[in-house]
Amino acid sequence: MQKKYIVRLTPNERHQLQEVIKKLKGSSQKVRRAQILLKADADGPNWTDQEIADAFECRTKTVENIRRRLVGQGFEVTLNGAKRRCPPTDKLLNGEQEAQVIALRLGAPPAGYANWSLRLLARKVVELGLTDTVSHETVRQTLKKMA
Repeated sequence: MQKKYIVRLTPNERHQLQEVIKKLKGSSQKVRRAQILLKADADGPNWTDQEIADAFECRTKTVENIRRRLVGQGFEVTLNGAKRRCPPTDKLLNGEQEAQVIALRLGAPPAGYANWSLRLLARKVVELGLTDTVSHETVRQTLKKMA
């Protein structure tokens, strides 16, 4: 089958990929992408997608996607992956609210309790009206920043 996206690497790109593989520099995904790109190079080994998929234990669709990304988005994005433009969810507490949670934690616990628990803190934050809802995990992450 004729390949739609042809990988042609410059000598500099080839050298950079070889360094990533040799030193295992970066994540395992980055190393695998580097290996796939080197084998897919039309001026190099020029392996078929099926040969590459078999060699690196991935699907042929993965190889096709990497080829398409290289042609469409460029070398850096293909090798390192696309960066997120914004976090998946917005922060629940702003800086002032976080400061109030920390101050509450440093204060004395309510009567009948020896220490603040995360769930108790979360309930108290909602009682005080700092936010409508908050989970104990959000409280934990806020307090962890303090430590």
